[in-house]
Amino acid sequence: MFLYLSKLLPLFFYPLGLACVVLIIALITMKRRPRTSVFCIILALILLIGSSNGWAARYFVKSLEWQNTPSQLPNAEAIVVLGGATRSAFLPRPTVDLQEAGDRVIYGAQLYRQKKAPYIILSGGRIEWFGKGSSEATDMASILTSIGIPSEAIIEEPNSLNTYENAVNVKKILEQRGIKKILLVTSAIHMPRSLLIFQKQKIDAIPAPTDFLVSYGELQELTSTPKAAILNLIPDTDNIHNFTSALKEYIGLVIYRLRGWL
Repeated sequence: MFLYLSKLLPLFFYPLGLACVVLIIALITMKRRPRTSVFCIILALILLIGSSNGWAARYFVKSLEWQNTPSQLPNAEAIVVLGGATRSAFLPRPTVDLQEAGDRVIYGAQLYRQKKAPYIILSGGRIEWFGKGSSEATDMASILTSIGIPSEAIIEEPNSLNTYENAVNVKKILEQRGIKKILLVTSAIHMPRSLLIFQKQKIDAIPAPTDFLVSYGELQELTSTPKAAILNLIPDTDNIHNFTSALKEYIGLVIYRLRGWL
């Protein structure tokens, strides 16, 4: 039940969901309380315009992504790649596809080939209401073996349904194999929460973020020319998606801290 509510309830705090709720209130109060209705419409516009412009979205995302900027990574005993990077091979897909976060899988393979660690632990299950099929760990393993990573170097953890379970279940594998230090691979926007959860489990995790949505290039674009500065104020669906992704992480930090998982 917690898993279901943790996916459902935050939707009403995201810009799009909250704007929809506010607009419904505006419709209900339009006849009897026109001032309330007008206020709700203005609030919905502020929510949508504020979260869908490039300035707000990029700096909001940057506040998370740049907390663990990449540096020269040391060697470790295992590379842990968190799920959320694949789409299962349901028709008409011929094979497993990578999502936007698929950089996690590719980066894990690159670190392995750089001999940063001898094992890659893939952590991720399959939430039942997102469709049946193989676990995210198995999907990631199929991608890795298809690009030449030996199967004996891959360890699957197919039961986790959220980041907390990732850490708990990976810890069991580490203890069984006597592994002390890991490189933690996940999207940069997801790294602050993930790292805190793994550290809470007393895991010596070194952040290895990837899948950056905001780089110096994207920030420079905002002020490169007056035209660019103005154009980045125009609402854009990519911006509202990125803003929502960052907001999701901040909400997750609050909820996980209340649960004692951080």
